[in-house]
Amino acid sequence: MNYCRLAGPLIAAATFFTSALFGFAQGGSSAWHDPSPHTVQFVTVEDGVQLEVLDWRGSGRNIVLLAGSGNTAHVFDDFAPKLTGNNHVYGITRRGFGASSHPEAGYTDQRLADDVLRVLDSLNIRTPILVGHSMAGSEMTTLGSQHSDRLAGLVYLDAGDDPGDFSGENPAYLALFEKLRPFMRPAPPTDADRKSFEAMRDRQMRIMRFAFPEAELRNQFDSNPDGSVGPNRTPNSVRKAIGEGSKKRDYSNIRVPILYLPAAPPPARGWSQYYCFEPQNAEQRRALQRIYDADRVYLNRYERNMRTAKGGVRIVELRGADHYVYFTNEREVLRELRKFEADLR
Repeated sequence: MNYCRLAGPLIAAATFFTSALFGFAQGGSSAWHDPSPHTVQFVTVEDGVQLEVLDWRGSGRNIVLLAGSGNTAHVFDDFAPKLTGNNHVYGITRRGFGASSHPEAGYTDQRLADDVLRVLDSLNIRTPILVGHSMAGSEMTTLGSQHSDRLAGLVYLDAGDDPGDFSGENPAYLALFEKLRPFMRPAPPTDADRKSFEAMRDRQMRIMRFAFPEAELRNQFDSNPDGSVGPNRTPNSVRKAIGEGSKKRDYSNIRVPILYLPAAPPPARGWSQYYCFEPQNAEQRRALQRIYDADRVYLNRYERNMRTAKGGVRIVELRGADHYVYFTNEREVLRELRKFEADLR
C-alpha cells in the first residue's frame, strides 16, 4: 500500500489501530486550543451517559461523521470543514471514548446505534447521510436496517469488514502473519516520541505518512503535567465489550443508497508496497502473497454481502489505500462523497 498499512486487515479488525500502535495520550496544556472551526455540545443518550457532538455547521443536507473505534469525532477536524460548502456537518464521539461518558456497559451494536439515533432526535438532525469509518459500519448497518426512513444514505469508509466473517479472527489467516509480524511492526515510541503531542504527530508522519489532528490525540489520551503524553483514556474493557457486542452484518433490510469506499489490495505484484514490507526471501514472499490473496477473498465477500441492500450500492475500491482512507485518499473520498450526495437530490 501507499501508506504503511502494516497488515491493515488485522489493524482494522481490532479497530484500535492508534492506541495499539502508538500508545499516545489525551488531554493537553491549558495554553493549547483546538483550531478546528466547530462548536462542542453534549447530548444525553441514556441516564448518566452523554456524547460529545461536534458541529462544523455549513449549509445543505446534513452529514453525520462517525469515527472508528479508538478514535473520537476530532479525527475529522481537518476533513469535516471540506464538506461544509454544501452540507451541515456533525461528528459524534461514541461512548467510552474521548470526552463522551465512559460507562461500564452499553457497547453492543444495538446500543451504539441507539445512541446515534438519540443524537439525531435531540438535535433534530433530519434525514442525514451517515459517513462512518471502520467499526462505525456496524452502527450504520443497524440504523439503516431499522430506520431507513430516518436517513438519506450511508457511506462506508473502509467500514465493510464483517464481525461475523472477520479475517482477524481466523486462525489460519492469523498464522500467515506469524513469520512476518516481527518485520512489519514498528518499534515502540521512545521517550523522545512521548515528549509532546507534536512529537507523536511527527512519529505518525514517519510511520504512516499522515498524522491525526492534534485535538484527536489530546482527546484520545491523557496529558502529563509536563505536556508529555500519558495513558490511553479508553480502558481495554471497552474495546473487549465492543468486540463481544458486534454482530454479523445483514444489509438486506437497508432501503437507502449506500456508498462503499474500501481500502483494497493494489494490482498484482503491488503487495509489498501495500503492506510496507519488502520480503527478504522466498518463504516471506510466499507468505505475503497468501496474505494478499486472502485479503482479496475477504473483500470480495464483504462487497457481495453489501450488495444485498435494497436501496442500491455503489462500490469504489481505493487501491493501495490505508485503512484511514479519508487521510490517504482524501481527494477521491471527497469526490465520491460529493457525487453520492448530489445523486440523492
